[in-house]
Amino acid sequence: MTDILSIVMRSAIVYLAIVAFIRIFGKKELSQLSVIDLVFILLISNSVQNAMVGNSTSLQGGLVAAATLFALNAALRLLIYRFKPVENFLEGQSVMLVYEGQIIMENMKKQKITLEELNASIREHGVENISDVNLAVLEADGNISVLSDNFSKKTTRKRKHHKALSANQ
Repeated sequence: MTDILSIVMRSAIVYLAIVAFIRIFGKKELSQLSVIDLVFILLISNSVQNAMVGNSTSLQGGLVAAATLFALNAALRLLIYRFKPVENFLEGQSVMLVYEGQIIMENMKKQKITLEELNASIREHGVENISDVNLAVLEADGNISVLSDNFSKKTTRKRKHHKALSANQ
């Protein structure tokens, strides 16, 4: 029984430590996984395995560690759902990066987002220039949302143009 309790305690500590590390290193990392990030995650999971199960290589030890991780994850999800301060602490808040075509450099620096990353995200949303962006926000999940009147006008024009072409054929 002490072996199982030891696995539960160690798994819980590792889980909470990994959550803290991810929180410390920033939300940008969550949505923008590169090849090196994937390798990093795989190596982290391998490196903490022994810290969770110790000398136990049994099926029981692995299942106890997995069950502990699932239970902790469910508990944290419930805390995040019920308590806004916990959500803000663990997941962070959205951060405005562009407002009415103007980049908010202070927020870009705080979030460690380069101009190239911002431009790429804006282009992914179909907007050519930062000056055309009404609002760009780094969401709590690490994605960048972009709102632009310019985008909706371009989309509307394309649709009308496409309908006109279809009618002429």
